[in-house]
Amino acid sequence: MTKLTLGSYPHMLGFEQLERLLERTAKTSEGYPPFNIEQTADYAYRITLAVAGFAEDDLSITVEDRQLVVRGRQKDDGSERVFLHRGIASRQFQRSFVLADGVEVGEAKMENGLLHVDLKINRPETVVQTIQIKKG
Repeated sequence: MTKLTLGSYPHMLGFEQLERLLERTAKTSEGYPPFNIEQTADYAYRITLAVAGFAEDDLSITVEDRQLVVRGRQKDDGSERVFLHRGIASRQFQRSFVLADGVEVGEAKMENGLLHVDLKINRPETVVQTIQIKKG
């Protein structure tokens, strides 16, 4: 069976990069930490990650190649604690979100074990361009 790509459709010109973004997004579907995405206004969104047990210093947020990347790594507290049961995860994580053109990352804040990252979409102005036809 032949795999159809966006480049195989004659009316979809220049969408190869979108196809690569979709493939990259499909590869980052790990389940930890859980998250929500909510629309907070017409052109604003908020990503909320459940990061209980992580301090602000344990987390980093970067934008790399149109991807919002949230990383968490807890520092070893150095104590000699003995656990009879350890059910609270203390592992590192990396969660990525592909951003469309015009999406800007705004404020990030911690609240009750939840990390909130606000996003804003800047809508480009509609441009109408008339192309002159030259006589050949």
